[in-house]
Amino acid sequence: MAYLSDIEIAQACKMKHITEIAKTASVDDKYLEPYGKYKAKIDLSLLKETEKKDGKLVLVTAITPTPAGEGKTTTTIGLADGLRRIGKNVTVALREPSLGPVFGVKGGAAGGGYAQVVPMEDINLHFTGDFHAIGAANNLLAAMLDNHIQQGNTLGIDPRKITWKRCVDMNDRQLRFVVDGLGGKVNGTPREDGFDITVASEIMAVLCLADSLADLKTRLARIIVGYTYDDKPVTAGDLKAAGAMAALLKDALKPNLVQTLEGTPAFVHGGPFANIAHGCNSVIATKMALKMGDYTITEAGFGADLGAEKFLDIKCRMAGLVPSAVVVVATVRALKMHGGMAKTELGNENIEALEAGIPNLLRHVSNMKNVYRLPTVVAVNRFPTDTDKEIAFIIEKCRALGVNTVLSTVWAEGGKGAEELAKEVVRLCEEEKGDFTFAYESELSLEEKIEALVKKVYGGKDVSIMPAAKAQLQKLTEMGFGNLPICVAKTQYSFSDNPALLGAPVDFTVTVKNVKISAGAGFVVVLTGDIMTMPGLPKVPAAERIDVDEDGKISGLF
Repeated sequence: MAYLSDIEIAQACKMKHITEIAKTASVDDKYLEPYGKYKAKIDLSLLKETEKKDGKLVLVTAITPTPAGEGKTTTTIGLADGLRRIGKNVTVALREPSLGPVFGVKGGAAGGGYAQVVPMEDINLHFTGDFHAIGAANNLLAAMLDNHIQQGNTLGIDPRKITWKRCVDMNDRQLRFVVDGLGGKVNGTPREDGFDITVASEIMAVLCLADSLADLKTRLARIIVGYTYDDKPVTAGDLKAAGAMAALLKDALKPNLVQTLEGTPAFVHGGPFANIAHGCNSVIATKMALKMGDYTITEAGFGADLGAEKFLDIKCRMAGLVPSAVVVVATVRALKMHGGMAKTELGNENIEALEAGIPNLLRHVSNMKNVYRLPTVVAVNRFPTDTDKEIAFIIEKCRALGVNTVLSTVWAEGGKGAEELAKEVVRLCEEEKGDFTFAYESELSLEEKIEALVKKVYGGKDVSIMPAAKAQLQKLTEMGFGNLPICVAKTQYSFSDNPALLGAPVDFTVTVKNVKISAGAGFVVVLTGDIMTMPGLPKVPAAERIDVDEDGKISGLF
């Protein structure tokens, strides 16, 4: 049987005009700023002026990623459509895709099969220009910083202690480490520099955590770009850059409204990486979606140890959000990979491999239920090769934790394939009351917060903090940042900081190599393992398969 590609399915969809979608979401025309027929931005005044109460917030997260795939975004979209099919007023809140993964190996982030947001080509490419604005604001700050040094350096900035990097929304390993300012005195001060991918920029995190334009400006001014010769921090506010940066970002701060293939309103806004930043869509978009629906389905990047942890410990803490339920997405295929099975063999029934891999799912489920104390359901994305025996095994293991397992076929059937999942989510929201608790309290020291995550969420034994990182933690505490939440940058492929440790490893030690402050975002970044803030393209990048014809129709985009 020949299957249509994601882009072929999306291009066959007869989209509704964005004004129709706005009506479905109870967004009055006066707040709508259309970008063509099928996209719009929503004016921020809607949040101030609406009298609607917040709906229920449902978080979709997943097991630790494998090359077999999990389908978290696809499930998020399919679940929203499923809720709509059973008569619920629902919105979905997602991140925007980054161009780097789109042209690299990971692909886009607009869902898949018959559970997508559209227009998928626009969403996966330039969309409404938000990421370009973030890149421009980031690089304006970099330019003003270097210009200040060139024009006399009255702040006494030490060029060797500059922490601010330029950025570009592309996987480009060549830009990780550069030397700039060459060519003589008129061309700047020579120094070592580097680029991050735009989704790893602190400005992305700032935009996604700001709750208003005024808050955005305050956060931008707090960004630390480097240190003086006597080791005092220098901020974007010191450089008088915050106002101009906010001017570049004023439209990017407004959430984007699009639709699913089935016409469910979707707020797609912001896109920080989850293994570097906090991996969630914007606070403003989430709050707007909550006002416009009785149920809002959102997702956080990578496995629950990364995206969900940061959603709960950073985003919910800052924004005062309380989820009503959590969906943990898994596949039989991925769990068998965690059990040591080769990708080429995944179509064969193997209870032994499944038994070896399922502890990964059970730890994520236990974290949601027992650490964060939230009502939880497991959604198993069913593949044709999954056997009834394998499915029954998962159901039995999850039931032992007091969590139901529901099969999902949203990739093939859209919302219809999520109706049972939708019913279980409604039951959790209406009948089971959570007792939402953070994994750590703000009053703990930064070291204690790291230890809490490693032991309570990752399942590790200990933390090893390198001498340089220990000194940084002490300095940040002395600077008054000790009460901030932490944002751990680690591999997405393991609970540990070693990507080779699959399943649910125990007795491991997480090594903290570096620590830095994101003062504008309001968290301390803890770097473990070999995390890079600028990915590279693979040997055969997805970009080689993408094309556009004379009529402007794009092909090869998944």
